[in-house]
Amino acid sequence: MATDAGTAAGRGTLRRLAGSLHRRPRLRLALLLCAPLLWLAVLYLGSLAVLFASAFWTTNSFTSQVVRVWTTDNFHELFTTPVFREVVWRSVGVALAVTALCVVLAFPVAYYTARVARPRWRPLLVVAILTPLWASYLVKVYAWRLILSQGGLADWLLAPFGLSGPGFGLPATVLTLTYLWLPYMILPVHTALAQLPASLLDASADLGARAGRTFRSVVLPMVLPSVAAGSVVTFSLSLGDYITVQIVGGKTQLIGNLVYSNIELNLPMAAALGTVPVVVIVLYLLAIRRTGALNSL
Repeated sequence: MATDAGTAAGRGTLRRLAGSLHRRPRLRLALLLCAPLLWLAVLYLGSLAVLFASAFWTTNSFTSQVVRVWTTDNFHELFTTPVFREVVWRSVGVALAVTALCVVLAFPVAYYTARVARPRWRPLLVVAILTPLWASYLVKVYAWRLILSQGGLADWLLAPFGLSGPGFGLPATVLTLTYLWLPYMILPVHTALAQLPASLLDASADLGARAGRTFRSVVLPMVLPSVAAGSVVTFSLSLGDYITVQIVGGKTQLIGNLVYSNIELNLPMAAALGTVPVVVIVLYLLAIRRTGALNSL
């Protein structure tokens, strides 16, 4: 009897709690978001806060131990040293070049998969686009190292034309990163083109617009937010990458390599270098915010 009474009391408490949450949707939403927001605040934003704070520390020149003394020497060295400035601009240029190549290559592929291919083949084509993402990152990069190496597949294909492959260096880095991140650009563009009403294209043709004018006036404005959304991924991943340039970049250095090389010897300087991609990506997000890309992520 006592057990039944306790069970009934527990059920009554649950009903009252459920009724209270039902009448307070804001409280229900707050409890639902509590765990992910706590994770975001502690692990993600907390890590960024530690990164920014440690960038203002220094190191002991003899022991290389971190000294928690507030100083701006790391940022002063970052902005005044020509090597650091050159690496930062090179990293931004590589990220922009990879993003531009992804846009150029993604449009025809996405247009074919979304508008030209037969409906029954479209899901299979999307799966084919996603297939490279299932392979290991390192496997794909080392495969490109074999392709671009001296006497590799690139040299073999270009030899009949009297040409040779790009070898290892900055072009190889851009080419490899473009291959790695291209699916992230194709998918949002494919989705936008698949949702584009055919009636708009028909209306443009009925009004006498040529294919180029239809693309500029109808297709591009509708697809631009998705292109910008894909560019956020390709730009940010390319800007922070350091493994690819180590494998196929030859002697080329990007900002990720400088961060990696300074972690052991000068952790505050590595933190100062690590703040640069964060700031650049924030500025990039602010620049494309008006395109509606953030709503397409």
